[in-house]
Amino acid sequence: MWAVSSMAQFTNASLKAAGLTCSMCSKAVKKALEDVAFVQEVKVDIKTQEYNLVFKESADVEFDVLKKAVEDAGFSVASLKVTGSFPEVHVKKDSHVKAHGRNFHFLNGNGQALRGEQTLTLVDKDFLSDKDYKKHSSVSKLECVKTGKTGSCCEKEGMGAGERVYHVVI
Repeated sequence: MWAVSSMAQFTNASLKAAGLTCSMCSKAVKKALEDVAFVQEVKVDIKTQEYNLVFKESADVEFDVLKKAVEDAGFSVASLKVTGSFPEVHVKKDSHVKAHGRNFHFLNGNGQALRGEQTLTLVDKDFLSDKDYKKHSSVSKLECVKTGKTGSCCEKEGMGAGERVYHVVI
């Protein structure tokens, strides 16, 4: 495994919420997401229960803040895909990358380069349904992925004790 540091500007995201039963539920989640400081715009696709978020330019995007906003509205995150601009960053399966101030553990990858706009799917326990989490946690041999205890794998890679690590797939 290896670690690379690079900059990426996250520009937008696609978030699915779980537990929605009516249009009032959908409206509550939309309002909660609109109240997040770094969110510029929220568009809702009612058929798919998907929220398309546009982030403010040069904003410090915090994925856990999005999750908390959804939870504070009384629901949970079923899927979060984030799109950002990357310089050339090579990723391998179970590799670590520090991008835009965030630590990412790539559960897939075959040495390909991330360049330009790329979409990452967060696969940490609180960003997926239980079924999808089990599917993704089985692809890595690393204990942090299997247990859901973020950070332990990257501490070994010198990313810092206690730093938040997001597990992602391309």
